[in-house]
Amino acid sequence: MTSDKKLSVALKYDGEGAPKVTAKGTGTIAEQIIKLAKEHEVPIQEDKELVELLGQVELDHEIPQQLYSAVVQILLFAYDLSGKEIPRKPNSKT
Repeated sequence: MTSDKKLSVALKYDGEGAPKVTAKGTGTIAEQIIKLAKEHEVPIQEDKELVELLGQVELDHEIPQQLYSAVVQILLFAYDLSGKEIPRKPNSKT
């Protein structure tokens, strides 16, 4: 996706498996994703290269392992801003 149009990707992580791509789009759809995120006080992180890679992931699919490290940084940022705890499996020791 090498367009000048704005691209947005929404991720969801519930503590099970890897984060999933739950919404994505360009142009007006991208703007709507950002608007809804702001309305629901969902932290927004801008990273053009990462969003282009995440934009290639199918909706409702987990992110590929190659992107774990970058996405973990974003999740830590989002949870820190929101003051929420990172979801963990009940038997997780970390």
